[in-house]
Amino acid sequence: MNVTCVLTIIRQAVAAMWSRFLILALLLLPAPALADAAKSVKALAPSGLVLVMDDKGNELVAQNADKPFVPASVTKIVTAWLAMEVLGGDYRFKTRFYLDGNRVLYVQGGGDPFLISEELALLAPQLVAAIGKEPITGIVLDSSYFPADLRIPGIEDTNEAYDALNSALAVNFNTIHAVRSGNSVRSAEKQTPITPLAISQFRARGPKGRSRISLAQDPTVSLLYAGELIAAFIDQAGGSVKGEITVGSVPQGLEPVYVHNQSRTLSEVLTQMLLGSNNYIANQVFLEIGAQRLGGPVSLEKSLKVANESLAAHGLAEAIHLEEGSGISRDTRFTARGLAKVLDLFEPHAGLLKGGRGSKYKTGTMSGVRTLAGYADTANHGRVRFVIALSGNTGTLRYRVLKAIERGL
Repeated sequence: MNVTCVLTIIRQAVAAMWSRFLILALLLLPAPALADAAKSVKALAPSGLVLVMDDKGNELVAQNADKPFVPASVTKIVTAWLAMEVLGGDYRFKTRFYLDGNRVLYVQGGGDPFLISEELALLAPQLVAAIGKEPITGIVLDSSYFPADLRIPGIEDTNEAYDALNSALAVNFNTIHAVRSGNSVRSAEKQTPITPLAISQFRARGPKGRSRISLAQDPTVSLLYAGELIAAFIDQAGGSVKGEITVGSVPQGLEPVYVHNQSRTLSEVLTQMLLGSNNYIANQVFLEIGAQRLGGPVSLEKSLKVANESLAAHGLAEAIHLEEGSGISRDTRFTARGLAKVLDLFEPHAGLLKGGRGSKYKTGTMSGVRTLAGYADTANHGRVRFVIALSGNTGTLRYRVLKAIERGL
């Protein structure tokens, strides 16, 4: 072998060695960043629960990650994932209308969480076109799709909008938004007519000024308010209601004259649920999950059964414990690794979450609990999944922890 061949072999060996060294160096570059991120998180929230994982499942930051925590409204991420799995993004809630020979209108609720004034304005002209403009001699409201004794853990008997009862047939999230001045009550929304029941409820329970209150913890009251508002929109659409509004059931054998499909797909409903963190919407959706898989009427037990089966199929039976679908119950418990797994499963639908500067997340807030979970974009690790759970009542700290993750990784 001549000298030239030997030199060529030596150069190739040196080049290969330097190539391997360069690859190894590049692989080791993120290590200081990981240490810096973990130190920053610990300095900000030494007792906080923080978990960050990359798209391969590597744990980049893990602080108190084995401790179960109360998720509050980040529970809605789990509900949204379950809903997309069971119902599908194109699913639409339905409300059915029937008319008997005496022109009594029967309204059968299907648990639509977005039966709001704007939806009633779309619905009413189509309903009037289907039934004609002759006077309706009465309205009967059928809420049998939901059991009368349905109660959601964590919902309390208060006037707060977040404590609104769930119902098969309710309008405006089962709340009234009005302005009270003395005994004078007017609607706080130009799109929502004021009704006699809304006035009486606000006089009895509403504070002075503008506010939103839940309807009383009496399903009949919320049903009658729904009937009044439906009647008002029928009048606006050129129809008329002359008879009483009562609660009852659709007669057997009567076929619907009009079936209203919610104008929003489930994906759009979930986007609004996650954005506004609306407990009422979350549990309406959660209850529909069980009914669609196991048949109506809805029940919390059916939905929990379907949810637990789905969670168990992904190895999450012990990591995610649900009491209901909104996070209002303090008995709901997650582990950080469990929620991170759900975030991995939910990633194709991450666009449903709000966010800023690339990150998308959901907050959770209740007394003594501040949570944040979602996806963050980082320089060295791309998109990561994160879970933050802090005790106390300082809402800004969770965002500072998120910033430390974004900048440190």
